[in-house]
Amino acid sequence: MKLYHSPTSPYVRKVMVLLHETGQLDDVTLEPTSGTPVDPAQGLGAKNPLSKVPALERPDGPALYDSRVICAYLDDRASSGLYPAGARRWDTLTLEATADGILDAALAMTYEARLRPEEIRWQPWVEGQWDKISRACTALNTRWMSHLAGPLDMGQIAVACALGYVDLRHDARGWRSGNDALATWYAAFSQRPSMVQTVPPQ
Repeated sequence: MKLYHSPTSPYVRKVMVLLHETGQLDDVTLEPTSGTPVDPAQGLGAKNPLSKVPALERPDGPALYDSRVICAYLDDRASSGLYPAGARRWDTLTLEATADGILDAALAMTYEARLRPEEIRWQPWVEGQWDKISRACTALNTRWMSHLAGPLDMGQIAVACALGYVDLRHDARGWRSGNDALATWYAAFSQRPSMVQTVPPQ
């Protein structure tokens, strides 16, 4: 299999952490790819018409995308149970969706600062994106700590990768303030070998 990959992409990091945790890293060749919405990676559109990473080329069908689809596929391939059965499955999927919502908002903030000309940047829109992240962190801290403290699953991996990206690009915003339980959990989870080995470059 071939994974179209950027080491700074938090969506790619989710896949990489899963590969480490499930022992599948040697089954995947990493294909470095980079681009932005205004300058898409050349050739990636043939694998993913949205021209976004990650995309997973596999031997038995068309390339898979986005990160949630790839993670579910790789989990099924390894029978690793990171998407558990029963009631916990829906909690896991909700946590992964929450984490991806944090990433979507954080990436939108990053693009606003890096890609949009300064004279047409819209600060209220940026603050609206941060409000989504803030509300999500509060929800994680108040509603989801028992799940986060439970057996390893994809919800935990997704949340950790999302918080890692917020640290990377928006650390000054201080998501930890008022979220002590979540901050303590993240400090411990981020020491897992799979997380340490996938820390993005600055």
